[in-house]
Parts: sequence; structure tokens; C-alpha cells
Amino acid sequence: MPTKEQAIEVLKTCLDPELHVDIHTLELIYDVQVMDANVYVRMTLTSPACPYGPELIGMVKQKLATLEGVKNVYVDVVFTP
Repeated sequence: MPTKEQAIEVLKTCLDPELHVDIHTLELIYDVQVMDANVYVRMTLTSPACPYGPELIGMVKQKLATLEGVKNVYVDVVFTP
């Protein structure tokens, strides 16, 4: 099972397509939890109308799913911490 730290390292490889900065540095990630084989991410977007929102969410799910032992990735997009 992956650790929270491993999940965060993966999130640091997810670059915002418009700003070319990783979403962790941009502070778009509010929380990461790893329970059993599931990873839960609570995040936001650069704006509610972010045109890259679906792409970012897909990237997060895809990259976290590559961690050994991960079966499911759940992303909750919020606009307040």
C-alpha cells in the first residue's frame, strides 16, 4: 500500500497545463489520504471556470493509479478548504 508521502510526490509531477507549475506548489491540493487501496484527494482548481479542470482531475487520477497497490482514486473538487 502506498503512503501519503508517496501520493504527494506523485501529485508534484502533475503540472497545470496553463501555468506549467505543479499543482502541489500551486497549493491546489488541500488534503491527501490513503486508506487501504484507495487514495482520496481533496483539491481545488485555479478558478471555478478553469478550462483545464477535467484534464487536471484526470491527470491526478491517472498518475495516482500508477502507484503500486492503488485500486481506486477519488478526487473531491472544492472551492473552500
